[in-house]
Amino acid sequence: MKVPRPWSARAWLDTAHVMIGFPVGVLLGGLTLILAPVPPVLKRAVPVFTGVQRSRFDAFQRAHIPPVRSPRSWRSPATWRQIGYHLLSPFVSLAGAFLVAVVWGGAIVGLLAFLPAKVQRPPLEFLFDLRDNRVVAVFMAIGLFLLLLAPVLARGMAALDLSVARTLLGPSRSELGQRIETLTESRAGVIDAADAERRRIERDLHDGAQQRLVSLAMNLGLARATLTDLPDPAREAIEQAHEEAKQALKELRDFVRGLHPAVLNDQGLDAALSGVAARAPFPVRLRVDIERRTTPTIEAVAFFTVSEALTNIAKHAAATKAEVSVRRERDRLHVLVYDDGCGGARMEGGTGLRGLAQRIDAVDGSLRLSSPLGGPTTIEVDLPCE
Repeated sequence: MKVPRPWSARAWLDTAHVMIGFPVGVLLGGLTLILAPVPPVLKRAVPVFTGVQRSRFDAFQRAHIPPVRSPRSWRSPATWRQIGYHLLSPFVSLAGAFLVAVVWGGAIVGLLAFLPAKVQRPPLEFLFDLRDNRVVAVFMAIGLFLLLLAPVLARGMAALDLSVARTLLGPSRSELGQRIETLTESRAGVIDAADAERRRIERDLHDGAQQRLVSLAMNLGLARATLTDLPDPAREAIEQAHEEAKQALKELRDFVRGLHPAVLNDQGLDAALSGVAARAPFPVRLRVDIERRTTPTIEAVAFFTVSEALTNIAKHAAATKAEVSVRRERDRLHVLVYDDGCGGARMEGGTGLRGLAQRIDAVDGSLRLSSPLGGPTTIEVDLPCE
């Protein structure tokens, strides 16, 4: 814990937090006792009281205490924990406010001991001879010590109050675990839904627009081959339309393959990666050792990992060869891509690797990149199979 200076904003915020906590704690604790005989009213009031305290911690400590789910019954553990905090808060805040006020007050009195005796309060004048320089020196030394102690004490009391509040006002460990599990399941559902949507778009484009472009290109090719007696402008227009149709068909096929290759669904990761390796402009040694298939989402992540890595090698690495290894060990899928290029790849160097890392993180996988200048480059990816 960093010790705040007496004149720093942190010291004054801590002091204000502790001092304001006392009247707020007494007020809310008293209202909790008053409403205790009426459980339905208390159940509605407790979240409001908790909201006031959470706002105090947010305003003075910049500390966010996660809210708890609205309890179905006033007998729920979350409600009782909050009631316990509101009943305990007056005592904790009283001790903190008293100690902090005494230390700050002692610091001020001690540091003002150099003033003439007639300026001091009568009790000090009667108890101590403030005309004696030694007494004044002792007072000032004590005042300086208390001045340095005051922000530490205020910080400690604020931290104690925050610790108690996190325990009693925030969700319990079991509730946090359930929430994490729920969020994990929700994220997995979103990822699966997005992957299923990509597969649906791929099927629609393959069965619809792609087939129409194939038919159009075939008709234009037939017209180009048979209608040779047309005027030159018409024949050139047909030829140009035929070439444009073939180019559009190629681009659509690349786009569909980038969405989700049909071969990945039909024949699995081995066949899909074989096609990617065959299209690479350099030799690729591929080894796939998978006894049984993983989930479609994990297969898609592994496929796009290899595809993006080979694309980056072709664009930037100036490599003469590459190696791809995919193997499954129990419930983990390990993917390794190696090339003998110039190296120097960085995660922050472009959007390709960053997007790849985000896709891998989304399924709780991990990515390790080794790419020293001069090469070689190795990408290792570890994915859960389920």
